[in-house]
Amino acid sequence: MNRLERLFSLQGRTAFVTGGNSGIGLAIARALGLAGATLVLSARREAALARAVAELAGEGIAAQALPLDLARPDLGEIAASPDILVNAAGVNLRQPFTEVTAAAFDLHMALHLRAPFLLTQRFAPAMAARGWGRILNIGSLQSFRAFPDSAPYGAGKGGVAQLTRAIAEAWSRQGVTCNAIAPGFFPTALTAPVFNDAPRAAALAERTCIGRNGALEDLHGAAVFLCSDAAAYVTGQILAVDGGFLAK
Repeated sequence: MNRLERLFSLQGRTAFVTGGNSGIGLAIARALGLAGATLVLSARREAALARAVAELAGEGIAAQALPLDLARPDLGEIAASPDILVNAAGVNLRQPFTEVTAAAFDLHMALHLRAPFLLTQRFAPAMAARGWGRILNIGSLQSFRAFPDSAPYGAGKGGVAQLTRAIAEAWSRQGVTCNAIAPGFFPTALTAPVFNDAPRAAALAERTCIGRNGALEDLHGAAVFLCSDAAAYVTGQILAVDGGFLAK
């Protein structure tokens, strides 16, 4: 392995990935596993977690499941002490502004903000003691702009951008960096209403500079970069992986 390869290698690292059972969380987990990391996948749905672990094992990626309800204020006992934390769990109920209940609003805040905050509180001290850690949050195009019927989601993702900066400010001097990826439109369970509407999906693709919507593999390079030694001097940043949607 040459010096450049070592910069991007995650051999010997452990990554704790919330929402790692599907969609963007699973895509990022796969990327980190392909770069050499051992994975702990956490989400509420045990059967989906088991399928994700088996899928990754079939690709030669070591992973284990940790079922966890990340919407609860008490996250319970977590034995893991990872080198990398990826906060990918999320929800978007897609309700008109006037129909959002307090419970629905609180669910968005719990998953997008409280859980990443509490997991960082739990894991960052041990990362700092080792002098190395990576925290990767998942923002959104709605970290920067609004879309219809997504007010709580957008508020949460706007908060993710600021939480990313706050974590970076608190921990980066101790070797623990924090950054976020803001994905454009990718085919996941959360975006199924978009991709099930072919004209709408095509219109969104046309809004990008590249001319297409994302494929989950488009997230691999950015995730590995931000979680590796290659990004040692990058912290507090929100990287839009959106095909140039925000630029156009």
